[in-house]
Amino acid sequence: MATKTSTDKLNNMSSTAVEKATGKTWPQWLKALDAAGCKKMNHKQIVTVVHEKFGPWWQQMVTVGYEQARGLRELHQKVDGYSFSISRTIPASTTTIFDAFTKPAQLKRWMNGDQFEVTTATRGKSLRMKWPDDTRVNVMLYPKSVGKAQVVVEHNKIASSTAMKKLKSYWAKRVEELQAMLTK
Repeated sequence: MATKTSTDKLNNMSSTAVEKATGKTWPQWLKALDAAGCKKMNHKQIVTVVHEKFGPWWQQMVTVGYEQARGLRELHQKVDGYSFSISRTIPASTTTIFDAFTKPAQLKRWMNGDQFEVTTATRGKSLRMKWPDDTRVNVMLYPKSVGKAQVVVEHNKIASSTAMKKLKSYWAKRVEELQAMLTK
């Protein structure tokens, strides 16, 4: 992995925002963490270095930003693999969308015959699924306005960046098909 040269924004957080919350800009953090030997540390060890003054959220934000800047972590990469999420607002209720994920006749119409195991489900709110390759999918449903809901599909524990890109494209198409089915 290549080292990132621009430090205006790391881990989707601007240098100004990081400075406001932590008292240091991204370039200052990179210099301080380099001086602490973090280039040779794993994620948990870097978090321990950052831990001294900040809560868990900022510990992770700074650590992941550092890892991305130094080529130790790619975008969308987590400790247990790659992940992504896609979101779309669909003109349907949360229960209608939920049913489209759980009723076999509806699944055939938009999921292209692909199989998954629902491990946890709360009607009209969320589903957790195990994908055939042992990756995990979370689906969250949020009511927006009358007759509209947001569907968020999050796919986790993906083995590679290449596989993640393919799955992201796959889910974009599936959600497009879901919306088409529900708006006919």
